[in-house]
Amino acid sequence: MIVDTLNNLDLYAHISPRLAAALAHLAETDFTQLEVGNYELEGKDLFVIVNDYETKPREVEPFEVHKHYIDVQYVVSGEEEFGYLPLADQLPSMAYNAEHDYAEFDYETNKNEAAFIPLKAGMFAIFFPDDMHMPGTSVTPKRVRKVVIKVKI
Repeated sequence: MIVDTLNNLDLYAHISPRLAAALAHLAETDFTQLEVGNYELEGKDLFVIVNDYETKPREVEPFEVHKHYIDVQYVVSGEEEFGYLPLADQLPSMAYNAEHDYAEFDYETNKNEAAFIPLKAGMFAIFFPDDMHMPGTSVTPKRVRKVVIKVKI
């Protein structure tokens, strides 16, 4: 997992060409002008999800992992927190869904091992397949505009 700001995008471009393209797209795009929805950059290999939502309490959200995509999550406006812990030998509460590339893990089972990290406007988090993460939470509800760029591995 990586957490940083757009000022440091160049530090991560070497990880993969698609990740470099995703980070460049973050730097070049005014996401306040885009409608909520999905936007293809390189078909299913690299695509963008723009979403507006209200954060939820962590107790009602599951942790998730992905096998075939890296998540680049960028907060355009508002702020949230995300839960994080490394994937080890935890058992999923919902088996892996190959069509949507995710498995879910129960909050109660993993809450004592997880760190909860704030993600404010202008910050991004990169989650790799071994990163269990729970985005979109906060103690009190907050409005957030967030962009998720899915980067095929």
